Amino acid sequence: MPDPKIKSNSVDQNKPRCAWVTPGHTIYERYHDLEWGVPVYDDRKIFEFLILESAQAGLSWITVLKKRENYRLAFADFDPKRVAVFTAKDVARLLNNPGIIRNRLKIEAAINNARCFLNIQKEFNTFAKYIWRFVDGKPLQNKWKSHSQLPAKTQIAETLSKDLKERGFKFLGPTVIYAHMQATGMVNDHTVDCFRYREVGKVLKGKS
Repeated sequence: MPDPKIKSNSVDQNKPRCAWVTPGHTIYERYHDLEWGVPVYDDRKIFEFLILESAQAGLSWITVLKKRENYRLAFADFDPKRVAVFTAKDVARLLNNPGIIRNRLKIEAAINNARCFLNIQKEFNTFAKYIWRFVDGKPLQNKWKSHSQLPAKTQIAETLSKDLKERGFKFLGPTVIYAHMQATGMVNDHTVDCFRYREVGKVLKGKS
């Protein structure tokens, strides 16, 4: 679950946000204000983001956010144990579901990744323990002044993506993985002029 210490009030149209947030777009604003950059340690929530981010490949994030609840229903409330046992019949069902991105490779990758996810849980006890090792268990705190400074990927994302690939994961390249790191608070990439930068940063500082 996201870190309970990092909270934000309901969406306020007047607050300064990161430049990638479309003003007045409630879905984007709520996601940015309540989730993006907040550390996540709950395995099911991490799995949810991995499914959504692998589905995003080649598409805009807002496209995926709009379909998020449809994905929740289609992918067993993002329970990796249930998704891991999906069959060819489930793939056919998902390909006929207009509420999600109907790409066979991405759907099959999500099922494959669920199985790989469970293997990591067996090895490390939780997936969170595995993935947070790549930042030494502590969120990285950046100080970007503008959105243009944010990298599409980093060396850590490259290393993590490579390790996941070696463990059998698909559709999780370094760019997708860096987006995952940003979303789940492994890194605070709110720009310094964003009202969430300090709110998130205060708790991250306490974890260092």
